[in-house]
This record gives sequence, C-alpha cells and structure tokens, in this order.
Amino acid sequence: MNPREVKSVADARAIVEERGLSHIKVGVTDLDGVLRGKYVAREKFLSGLDSGLGFCDVVLGWDVDDQTYDNVKFTGWHTGFPDKAIRVIPESCREIPFEPETLFFLCEFSEPADEICPRGILRRTLAKADTMGFSAYASLEYEFFVFEETPHSVREKGYKNLRPLTPGSFGYSVLRSSTGFEFYQELLQLCQTMDMPLEGLHTETGPGVLEGCITVDNALNAADKAVLFKTFAKVCAQRRGLMATFMAKWSHQQPGQSGHIHLSLKKDNAPAFYDAEKPHAISDTMRHFIGGQQALMPELMAMVGSTVNSYSRLVPGLWAPTNATWAIDNRTSAIRAIPGSPKSQRVEYRVAAADANPYLALSAALASGLWGIENAIEPDEPITGNAYAVEAAEIRKLPASLWDAAQRYKASEAARTLFGDGFVEHYAASREWEERMFRKHVTDWELARYFEII
Repeated sequence: MNPREVKSVADARAIVEERGLSHIKVGVTDLDGVLRGKYVAREKFLSGLDSGLGFCDVVLGWDVDDQTYDNVKFTGWHTGFPDKAIRVIPESCREIPFEPETLFFLCEFSEPADEICPRGILRRTLAKADTMGFSAYASLEYEFFVFEETPHSVREKGYKNLRPLTPGSFGYSVLRSSTGFEFYQELLQLCQTMDMPLEGLHTETGPGVLEGCITVDNALNAADKAVLFKTFAKVCAQRRGLMATFMAKWSHQQPGQSGHIHLSLKKDNAPAFYDAEKPHAISDTMRHFIGGQQALMPELMAMVGSTVNSYSRLVPGLWAPTNATWAIDNRTSAIRAIPGSPKSQRVEYRVAAADANPYLALSAALASGLWGIENAIEPDEPITGNAYAVEAAEIRKLPASLWDAAQRYKASEAARTLFGDGFVEHYAASREWEERMFRKHVTDWELARYFEII
C-alpha cells in the first residue's frame, strides 16, 4: 500500500502490518509550530489507533527552549505534567526517504487538550467554514536562509560571522540554482516524495535566501504540509552539512523572512471569490472576507507574529507591512487581493512571517475572513501605490511588539468568540512569557550603543 493511500484507521493498521514495522514515528506540534515526536513500538501504535497515544502535555506548556511557562493554568508543575491523549491522523501517513522501514504520522491532541492544540484550532475554524457552506483552500510560501554551518558551529560562533550558502543579493538566480543544484534537487524530491510538493523554489534577495511555494490544497492539508516543510527543509539542509533558518529576521542587515498565506473559498464546489460583474471580479464574499481580515488583523497579530523577533521584520520598506492595509495586486500591503480566473482568484495574507505556527497563522487569516463574511464587514478603500506611505496617518496600525500583540489579543472579544476563552488565555500567556524571557537579556545592540558612551 502507498502511504498516501492511507485514509482510515483500518488503512493505517494495514500498512503497518503489511510492512512488518517494529516502530512508527509520530509527531505533534507545540504552540510555536515546532514538531515534537517520538518512535512508538508497533504494538503500542496499533493499540493507539483506537484508543489514542499518550503524550506528555508539557508540549503545550513550554517554549522553544523547553522552559516551562509559569503563568498558565492548563499544565505546569502544579499539575505534574500528566500524559494527554493524542489522536493519530491516518491520512497524514508518509514515508521519510532517508529513514528506510519507517512511516511517519502527524497527530493532534484529543479532549481536553484539543482546546489549546494548534491543529485543533484550525480544524474548528474549518468546521465553522463548513457550517457557512464554504470549503477553504490554501497555499503557504516560505522564505528561509541557508548557511554553510552546523548546529554546533553556529553556537561556537555565537551566531556571528555566519557563512551563507551563497554571497550577495541575487533574486531569481538561475546561476545560483544551477551551481547548487544538488541541494535544490534533493529538497524538491524530498517534498515530492513526502507529498508537500513545491510549485516554485527560487533564490530571494539576500545572501543564501530561498523561497519555497507549497502547492495549493484544502486548508487543513495545506497547514500539515507547511509544518512538514519547515521541519524537513531543515532536516534536508542539516544532512548536507548546512543549516536553514525560518527566523522572521536573522540579521538587521537583511530583509525579514515571510510566510505568506494564499487563501480562497468555494461554495457548492464553485469559486466564491470570483464575480465577473464586479470590479476586479471581486465578489461580495471576497470583499467582506478582506474586510474581516483587515478589521481583525491588529487584534490577532499574536497568532501571526508569534515571537519577539517577528516584530523586527515589520519595518517600512523591507517588504513587510506595518499596518492592516489592502490593495489590488500590490506587494506593499498587508492583504493583497490577486485578481485572476475563477480558479486562481485569491487573497494573499502577507503580514505572516516564516516563524509563525502554520496552524495558528492560517486559523487567524481564515477565521477573520469568515467573521467578515458573517458580519458583512466592508474594507477600507484599497491602497494605491506605496502602502507604507499611509504610515503617518496611523491607519489600522499593527502592534509594534509581541507584548502589545498579546495584550490586544487577550482583550479581543472577536478572538475569544473565534477561538475560545481557554485558548486565548493560554496562548496570550505563552506570548507574554516569551517577551519576559527576552527582557531578561542584554542584546548586542545595547552593548555596542551604551557600553562605552552612555
């Protein structure tokens, strides 16, 4: 049986038995979108297909440095970090090309942890779309820098004087992709084999920076593929003695790294965003979808700009929006309406960075749009020209820091309605923790600026 033919628990059991596997690899994402997993013995996996597997709930209660939050109720030292059930997702079955005799399955937390499980948040958002008669389709595209470094060397260098895969700025370079074709081809083939195919891969502007565009799929599959891509692009690089980073901004001298989200809706299997009788063929549904995204973007930024570093990217003139503007096919705006055929017409949610949790960023982009349709929210007039020029007018200003974003998120009635009080409280607390950890440290910038002179 082909792993991508697995669609049910029975199929998952059949392929494991057919291949005589001793262990199966499973993974679930934490709040930051980091894939956490383990190998599970065959007997335990087969039993867990029906009853669920146990996974320590610390995964939902720690940060990217494995430090446990001290400000959340759901889990912590006060609960003893018990196991919570995770559900195996049969249809996520994949082969990992360089791990022979291994199958990989994505998982998600079951009740009660599903209340704050990132994949569960997206799944409930899609259930809302379904009740409104819509099916959602998405494609995520990521910029990432690649270095001739290893996890050891970057630490030994203190993350300074890193050697990029290629020098200089050379966007859309045929030269770079041809001279370094081995890495490109290996990554393209890996993505094809693991069913997260790229419709585009090219150099971006900056030393060693690439952009990969994942092929469109239904929104849940699109998020699954994005999680896998971010993980296995790094795996592919490290297996070649390289390192890839999806930090929002790794250097003040280089542009930030985006994680743009393309979204469209269908209703009764017909495109819902296209109306040939309207300007730019933008249907009422699409217009209200944009209206909702624009209105709620400042309140939901914590789900899209999820790290302290995310806000270093949001600087005028560096291809990242600083306020909730929208425009027609304009890459300086936060929301880009892309006119086209009924099949291709879509919305690009450009404020998202590469460091965002794909499940949560997609949930924010989709839920706000659905809220706009439900409430017939009219967007502002579209921006023409340079969207950064509206900066002085403070139009729909986005939060300037993770702390500010967490406060806006925590106070948002819409966020609580869309995602539930339990998730909003837990997630906002996790972002406050992240900001607090940052405030404990002295940056290189502070040392260079103040050490001698002040």
